[in-house]
Amino acid sequence: MIATVEPLAAAKPKPIDQLRQTVSASRLNTWLSCRLKFYFRYVLGLTKPKTAALYVGTSVHGILKLWNNARWRRQPVTLDSLRQDFNTLWQDDQVKEPVRWDEGEEPGEKATAWSLVDFYLRHTPIPANEMAEGVEVKVEADLAKHGLPRLIGILDLVRAGGRIVDFKTVGQTPNEEKAVHTNEVQLSGYAILYRDSTGKTESGRDLHQLVKTKTPKLIVTQQGPMTEQQQSRLFRQMESYVAGLDRQDFVPSPGMQCSMCSYFNECRRHS
Repeated sequence: MIATVEPLAAAKPKPIDQLRQTVSASRLNTWLSCRLKFYFRYVLGLTKPKTAALYVGTSVHGILKLWNNARWRRQPVTLDSLRQDFNTLWQDDQVKEPVRWDEGEEPGEKATAWSLVDFYLRHTPIPANEMAEGVEVKVEADLAKHGLPRLIGILDLVRAGGRIVDFKTVGQTPNEEKAVHTNEVQLSGYAILYRDSTGKTESGRDLHQLVKTKTPKLIVTQQGPMTEQQQSRLFRQMESYVAGLDRQDFVPSPGMQCSMCSYFNECRRHS
C-alpha cells in the first residue's frame, strides 16, 4: 500500500515577463527537459510533495551546508552534533514541505541519508584546515549586455583558490563523461556567477557525488574552468528560454523521463 500526500494548492500564476527577467540553472534545466513541466512548476506554481530520493538529497545537502559553514567560521563541530542537527532537520523540513513516502519507507531512507553524510565527513577530500572562499553564497549576474536575463543561483561551496564544488546524491555510480554533460548547465552557470561577482576566473569546478549503494561511495569529478564553448552553449540555451517564453511555447516532451515526473497526471489531462 502506498501512503499518499495530497498536492499543495497551486500558487498564483506568475506573469511571463517576470520569468523573463531572471533565470537559474534549475529553472533552465527544467525548461530544457520539458517545457510543459516548466509551465506547471514555474508559471502555474503547482507544487508537489518531494519524493523520497529528493528528500534524502535535500537532507544530506542541508547537513553538509552546516558543516561547511562551521568550518568557514572556525566554529567547533563534531559528528555527534551534526547527527543531532540531522535528526532535527529531518523532522522540521517535513513540516515545511511534505514528502511522498511509501508505507514503511521513511526509516530506511533516513538511515541511508545519514550514512551518506557520515561517509562524506570521514572521506572528504577537503583538508580540515582549508579556508573556504564562500559557503551557500547567493549571487547573481547581470547579463543584459548579452541580451539575456539576470542569472541567479547559490554556490554550494567555493574552496580556497576559487574551486567551485557542487554536492550531489545519486542512485548509482556515475559515468564521469555523462556526469559532466548532464551537469553542464549548472556548473557553467556557477562559473558565470563566480566570475561576475569576483572579477576572477574559477580555478576549477568539481562534482562531489555521494552514491546511495549499500556501502556508500564518493565519486569526485574534477573539471577545469568553464571553456568559451561551454559559455556560448549556456548563452544559446538562455536565448532559447527567452524566445520560448515569448511564444509561450509550453509543449510536452514525452520520453523515458516521464515515468518519474511528478506532473505525469496533469500532463496526461492537459490540452
